[in-house]
Amino acid sequence: MTATAPLIDRVSGSNFSYQHLPLERCLDDLVDLGRTSMELWGIAPHAHVPWLTDAHARRIRDAAHARGLQIVCFTPEQVMYPVNIASPDARLRAESMQMFRRAAELAVEFGAELLFLTAGRGGEDEPRDAGWRRSADAIGAIAGYAATLGLDCILEPLQRVESNLVNSAADSKRMLRDVGASNLGVALDTVAAAVAGDSVDDYFALLGDRVRHVHLIDGVPAGHLSWGEGELPLSDIVSGLARHGYSGRATIELFGDGQYALDPRPALEKSLRAVTGAA
Repeated sequence: MTATAPLIDRVSGSNFSYQHLPLERCLDDLVDLGRTSMELWGIAPHAHVPWLTDAHARRIRDAAHARGLQIVCFTPEQVMYPVNIASPDARLRAESMQMFRRAAELAVEFGAELLFLTAGRGGEDEPRDAGWRRSADAIGAIAGYAATLGLDCILEPLQRVESNLVNSAADSKRMLRDVGASNLGVALDTVAAAVAGDSVDDYFALLGDRVRHVHLIDGVPAGHLSWGEGELPLSDIVSGLARHGYSGRATIELFGDGQYALDPRPALEKSLRAVTGAA
């Protein structure tokens, strides 16, 4: 994918919102909607990390390739599951880190370029820096292991209701500094940014080319809505990405609202049309 390719050509499909349907249904829809790449959500039953063998991962990769789809990012579920790399519980934290190491191995089997990370959550009754240190140490260890596999990682800020650690562009900059891993970048999530009061310009002013992935979704400002159902300024976001020369990929992340899980394709198709019109 070249730096001059229009954003719509760099929008990846995903199985977000397809968790109650066969993965093959998702793959077929993505191809029908003109996608050539996808971000794979590591959710049961499609790609549950604890159960997935290398051979199964390769079968998923081959099923995507047979349809002309490349899996470019692997995003294991890590907010809803008992996965927390910043947990004050030593066993939970250790098993969470092991899950990410296994996810890195699976990402390689998928042929993915990126492993998607979040910072986890410290205890609400402890100093923030205690959870921050655990998170930074864990992210450093995971990114270091990923580097040995030739894999890059991206860290997504979460909303405050999801994490008490990395919530903003400024938090992301601090975490990148504290981790110090050259293969670690940041995912700009349009809803998380809006909730934190950050703009596209803020992200690039603070992070520059460390912005390496985008979750492109509408909200009010929270939510994971199809474009046109929220209040976020899509045209401003798209023009901001272009103004800063962003040449990476973007994924429309629609899984947050149960209405899409009943019939996910129309919402994705609507969002793709909106992005095309905003370019």
